[in-house]
Amino acid sequence: MRIVVQRVRRAALTANGEPGDAMQRGILAMVGLQEGDDDVQVMQYMLDKLVHLRIFEDEQGKMNLSIADQGLALFLVSNFTLYGDCRHGRRPSYSSAAPIEKASAIYEAFVAYAREHAPVPVYSGVFQADMQIETQLDGPVTLLLDSQKEF
Repeated sequence: MRIVVQRVRRAALTANGEPGDAMQRGILAMVGLQEGDDDVQVMQYMLDKLVHLRIFEDEQGKMNLSIADQGLALFLVSNFTLYGDCRHGRRPSYSSAAPIEKASAIYEAFVAYAREHAPVPVYSGVFQADMQIETQLDGPVTLLLDSQKEF
């Protein structure tokens, strides 16, 4: 599982032309999936990282607080392009991303797991929908997470 983490002041999603979830301050997490990411240990590790990343300022202005510390929100959006391999040619290869049927099940399982275990509100996108996301980045602060700890 790969996740692009963005600290946001707000995020609102439209899916297939219909309004979707929206949130105020928190983390927008773009989630890329591979086969095997439905393993509970993978989901637990990644969710723990997301809710406890200390990327929000404390009273001294140091990034020392997490969304869990402040009761902020988490927005999970599927994004298969995170497994795009651009090393050869000009068209990315997505061969290491989970196939659509498998990715859909993994994404839904991860969202359900997050909603059950996260100490914060969890919002989500719509798998394989044409989504537009309106965000106001905060900082900006953008980080990369990888369950295989490749970076």
